[in-house]
Amino acid sequence: MTGRTAHAAQPTLAPVLSGRMLLFLVLGDVLGSGIYALTGQIAADVGGMIWAPFLIAFALAFLTGTAYAELVGKYPRAAGAALYANEAFRRPFLTFMVGFTVLAAGITSTATAARAIGGKYLAEFVAAPTVVVAVMFILLTAVLNARGIEESARVNLVLTVIELTGLLLIVGIGVHALATGAGEPGRAFELRAEGPAPLALLAGTTLALYAMLGFENSVNLVEEARRPRRDLPRALFGGMFIAGTVYLFVAFTCAMLVDPDILAGSGAPLLEVVKASDVPVPSKLFAAVALVAVANTALMNMVMASRLVYGMAAQGTIPTVFARVLPGRRTPLTAIGFVTALAVVLASTGQLAGLADTTVVLLLLVFFVVNISALVLRREPAPPGAYRAPTWAPALGALSCAALASPLVHREGTVYLRALGLLALAAVLLLAQKAVSGRFGAGELSGAARPPCHSRGDLMVL
Repeated sequence: MTGRTAHAAQPTLAPVLSGRMLLFLVLGDVLGSGIYALTGQIAADVGGMIWAPFLIAFALAFLTGTAYAELVGKYPRAAGAALYANEAFRRPFLTFMVGFTVLAAGITSTATAARAIGGKYLAEFVAAPTVVVAVMFILLTAVLNARGIEESARVNLVLTVIELTGLLLIVGIGVHALATGAGEPGRAFELRAEGPAPLALLAGTTLALYAMLGFENSVNLVEEARRPRRDLPRALFGGMFIAGTVYLFVAFTCAMLVDPDILAGSGAPLLEVVKASDVPVPSKLFAAVALVAVANTALMNMVMASRLVYGMAAQGTIPTVFARVLPGRRTPLTAIGFVTALAVVLASTGQLAGLADTTVVLLLLVFFVVNISALVLRREPAPPGAYRAPTWAPALGALSCAALASPLVHREGTVYLRALGLLALAAVLLLAQKAVSGRFGAGELSGAARPPCHSRGDLMVL
């Protein structure tokens, strides 16, 4: 069965998302577990200059965002980075590996958020085993995901408003501290690093980049957007700008009100800010807001990962069973079940910091390929009205992604081992599947054979 046939045989996804809904989906996916859970780790790297890694991470993420915004206008399909790599390089093996890497990163991020649910924010209410909480939460998000994209988007809208309110509350606490002279603004400009300052900033930037991740997921909703070429770039850049601005103010407030050593030793750094201020905010209320923020991150990652699996299967890149759509609800039920199972395994076996860093490494590899793909595909004319990035933006994006993914960053070796293990598993599964089917030969791996590619942007059948 060809990718085209598989796609035509199933009901299509419903184009129901407006520009405003897309903006909140992007914003909700970027805001969340990173800023609420990892700010203390960034303080451990750079001391009071917490805002600096966030500023650098925003700039680097924005460079890659320009490549995504251009490519989604040229190829409005749900397969995202895998589609762009396929169009640029025509290598079936690379196409599959890019798609699987995005999928692995999304699920790893979901597992990270799920474990964060059972951390110190939840401890304000009840003590429960982290793994049990994580698994139950993942199953709950799967049920919501299966009900439909409109339901998920509406829930995301509510959760995004709540989590944004929590961050704006931190900003308000900072403004109040400045007005009353309660904080120490000079501490926000103190760089405390055990080693060379550039390496410390680089290490902090990788963690801050985790907080900026999520913008790339929006391209997997292109088939469910009403006006994708106009609305998606606007939502992408708008969501990133709002999130980056809020992060800078939050980071400054954290350093101003709480000593970096206290932040570094806390699993709930923003809660430390609330407790240190003289603004009467109940700690349990803010802990609940933080839990909502982390939950929203997991929900959006599950939605995007399942749509990615659906998009790849609909084009024939992976078994077409994953392209099955639930009648009535018109949601990719099989794909949802697949990503849910993987998230449960990861959340049950990994730790919070390691899973977060693994997510960053995997997506940096993907971002590198996407930036290069944007440059290669400049040979293809853009449709009228589509966004076109300045050439220097994806070029600098590729260089920055390569640097941040390299061992130059102070990163535990187990992170690379976990990432390599996931990629090796993908390669083994692909080779085993094609060896059984007899449709994947050495010629395709070497690039000697090129399967046909449809002009409308369908992925090649492996």
